[in-house]
Amino acid sequence: MYTVKSPYLLRKLFKSLIYWNVKTTEKNLFLSFDDGPIPEVTPKVLALLKEYNAKATFFMVGENIDKHPNLFQEVQDAGHAIGNHTYNHIKSWKCSNKEYYENIEKAAKNIESKLFRPPHGQIKLIQLKQLSKKFNIIFWSVLSGDFDIGISQEQCKNNVLKNAKNGSIIVFHDSLKAEKNMLYALENTLQHFSNLGYSFKSLEHLA
Repeated sequence: MYTVKSPYLLRKLFKSLIYWNVKTTEKNLFLSFDDGPIPEVTPKVLALLKEYNAKATFFMVGENIDKHPNLFQEVQDAGHAIGNHTYNHIKSWKCSNKEYYENIEKAAKNIESKLFRPPHGQIKLIQLKQLSKKFNIIFWSVLSGDFDIGISQEQCKNNVLKNAKNGSIIVFHDSLKAEKNMLYALENTLQHFSNLGYSFKSLEHLA
C-alpha cells in the first residue's frame, strides 16, 4: 500500500528531519531514481535525461555498484547526483539498528554523499534521528508507483503529471520490475514539463 503524494501529517511531523521537497520559486523539478545501477535499465534512463538536458539524483544500492562499477561511474560522469540506498536494500524494521547502520556504512565506502533514502521509505524514529546527524534524509513529494505492476503506464504517468509542482522530489526506480512503467512515465514527464518551461535539477546542493 502506498500513496502517490507524501501524506501531509507525516511531512508536518518530520519536517525537521526529512526533506520532502525543495523550497524554490523557480520552475524546477527534482527527479530521483532508486535501486540501481542496473545495466538493462539505467543506460536508458541516462539517454532520456540527456535528451532533455535533465539532471537527476540516483539513490543506489551498494551491492549493485560493486557489480556494475563502470555504470556507477557513467552516472557520475553524466553530472548526476548519487545518494545512499543501503548496501543491499535492507529493511530497517527487520534488522537491529546496529546492522542497519553498518549496512549503510558499507554502501558509503563507494557512495561519498550526504544523501540517504531508506528502502521502501521505512525507517525507525531512532534510526532517523541518528542518521540525520550525518545524512540529509530524502523522501519525496510524488511517488510515481512505477514498481506497481497492478497499474498501467498511463496511470503511472498521470501519478506524476497530476501531482508534481515547483520543487517536487519525484521517485522513479531504475529496476527491471519498474522498467516498463518508469520509462513511459519518465519520457512523458520530461516532455510535458519541459514544454511548460520547467528544468530538472539534481539534489547535488544537499549532497
